Amino acid sequence: MDFLQLKNIAVKAALSAGKIIQQYMNEEVVVESKQGGSSYASQVVTVVDRACEAAILSHLRPTCEAFDLALLSEETEDDESRFDKDFFWCIDPMDGTLPFINKQPGFSVSIALIAKDGIPYIGVVFDPSTGTLYHAIKGDGAYKNDSRWEIKHKNDYLTYVTDRKLKDTPQAGKITTLLNQNAEKFNLNGIKEIAGSGSVLNAILVLENGPACMLKFPKKESGGGSIWDFAATACIYQELGLPATNFEGGKLDLNRKDSTFMNHQGVFYANMILGNK
Repeated sequence: MDFLQLKNIAVKAALSAGKIIQQYMNEEVVVESKQGGSSYASQVVTVVDRACEAAILSHLRPTCEAFDLALLSEETEDDESRFDKDFFWCIDPMDGTLPFINKQPGFSVSIALIAKDGIPYIGVVFDPSTGTLYHAIKGDGAYKNDSRWEIKHKNDYLTYVTDRKLKDTPQAGKITTLLNQNAEKFNLNGIKEIAGSGSVLNAILVLENGPACMLKFPKKESGGGSIWDFAATACIYQELGLPATNFEGGKLDLNRKDSTFMNHQGVFYANMILGNK
């Protein structure tokens, strides 16, 4: 498998979708509803999401035939070929549709290549608001705008990154306790919050604002993000040597059999290594 070639194609696909998003960032777009999880954010879609998906698939579909790959994308019904092929593309054409329609930063394009066993091999994320590209290939490190990414901590406090403000989050008290425990463990001066982005960019913001973390508890209701919300960033974290795990610290289930939702195990992403502060 030529992972470098596939990464280059994924980058072109992400940038093509990013250009579409940039054209619409200051325009009013019609918001439609779709089946999703328990949150409003998972139930909205726009013509921009679908245009981005079409642009991405125009780049990636030829690789499915050439490399015998499966494909999973947020706006297309899961054909379950990901359970048969050795690898599958995992695509979120525009993560963070809610901040996009609210004209706020927090949306991004996410493309990953995942092995059948759920191991991420390629992760590509493009932030249209800043024009920043992040990518990683398993075993080849992580890159920001094509330069090897070295994480540097700039804060003496713990940043909690979240899609919704802590005060509006179920089990806020339990989360606060966990955050305080980690702040104390790493001798940090309290906790600050960054809220409002989609899951993909939240994971990036954890890396950009260390020491930081984001988390989601396991829950029974469908939701908690989907495979495509975490696949690309899991690869980037893997290459940075940082944890992108389920809530209990185990392997993320990036090829879940019975659903694409991650509510069954929750997530935990952390950037708390303080040696290069």
